[in-house]
Amino acid sequence: MTRSKSEQLHLAAFITAGPGRPGGWRYPSSESGWLDVNYYQGIARTLEHGLFDMAFFADILAVPDRFQDSNDSQLRYGALGSLRLDPLVVLSAMAAVTQRLGLTATRSTSYYEPFDLARSFATLDHLSAGRAAWNVVTSFQDAEARNFSIRQQIPRNRRYERADEFLEVVFQLWDSWEDDALALDRKTPLFADPAKVHHIDHQGEWFNVRGPLNVPRPPQGYPVIVQAGASDRGRDFAAQWADVIFVSHDSFDSARAFYSEMKARVAKRGRDPASLKILPAVTPLVAETHALAVEKARVLHDLVDPVAGLSTLSYHLDVDLGKYPLDASLPDIDVPGVKGHYDEVREATDRDKLTLRDLGRRYGSRYEGDLVGTAEHVADGLEHWFREGAADGFMISAPYQPGGFEDFVRLIVPELQNRKLFRSEYGGTTLRDHLGLERPAHGAWRERASVKIDQEAA
Repeated sequence: MTRSKSEQLHLAAFITAGPGRPGGWRYPSSESGWLDVNYYQGIARTLEHGLFDMAFFADILAVPDRFQDSNDSQLRYGALGSLRLDPLVVLSAMAAVTQRLGLTATRSTSYYEPFDLARSFATLDHLSAGRAAWNVVTSFQDAEARNFSIRQQIPRNRRYERADEFLEVVFQLWDSWEDDALALDRKTPLFADPAKVHHIDHQGEWFNVRGPLNVPRPPQGYPVIVQAGASDRGRDFAAQWADVIFVSHDSFDSARAFYSEMKARVAKRGRDPASLKILPAVTPLVAETHALAVEKARVLHDLVDPVAGLSTLSYHLDVDLGKYPLDASLPDIDVPGVKGHYDEVREATDRDKLTLRDLGRRYGSRYEGDLVGTAEHVADGLEHWFREGAADGFMISAPYQPGGFEDFVRLIVPELQNRKLFRSEYGGTTLRDHLGLERPAHGAWRERASVKIDQEAA
């Protein structure tokens, strides 16, 4: 697939409500305001100034202890889950100082209830005038399960079965109010029309929910659905439900193969492939000169202890990498965790002959490849992936916060605009507007659910 010159890419920002990268928080230009609302509001203003589609917060519901059965490495090195604020609360504060920036929070279908989640995201969508998105995860770590009074995690395929039903209930709750149900007629009086607010009376394997929701239908119809599943079952789930896929790749070839496969899966389900936006994660490191960018990458790389990166990778794979020698290579593993991350590091290990020590430093930094250099150089790399069918846009991760986002907006966004690759102003007010997605009609979710039922019957 080669794109036309008129098409433009999408930009999302991967933000950590905590220290994030184990080397990035130690970098002299990094700011440690993770517990300060002004820190996140400042990032939000920067991203909206840069015309980003959305801010995206991943989440984790435990301090990981998969590496050597201890959370010591996470806490000591400020790694993945050492500190994470609740993203929905943070996004509410960011919504207050922005008018266009999309707002994406991660919530798990394994631990929350559909009513609570539907109400939270409908509330955020209303208070932000149509800018909310939900990153759907199924969760896989026993450390998280134990924080929700669950002794052991639900098996992978069963987690997705629960997630399918979870989404059906959430969509029904969002649809439990018709679009014009809120009358606000003071004279009659008629606050909300009872004939247009409905019980859902859902009875299923996992959930029994009567409804209705006590929040009117969201401004976007449904908040945007984001998903990052990389297993075969996860890809099928994303093809059915997702508006946006967040994914991670180690090479252009693997990214393009994934892109082609997912667009084909969407088409088989009767959806327009353009209705699914695929945003690979990248960590550009830009500076005014190539030499300066390379030096910044060297400093950041040296600030990463290999154990910090391996601790994070152990969490993602759900495998204790602490039992292998640092100078050995990554073994072939049957991964119970995130298969996409394993495929990524397997590819890098085999190609570059990495030891676990090398892999730990790289996984903790990721300042590699064609995205380190001047704005022109980085834009070349992004344009190549976009034009040649490996991405609809990018999930931009900052090497350090908030300066990495500030550098991107100051240097790279103007270069992308000069190339007509990125917008010069927002064309609408909602996140669906930014992504070029239609507002779903009342009941539209049933089309996606019925395709799943028909295929299983076949």
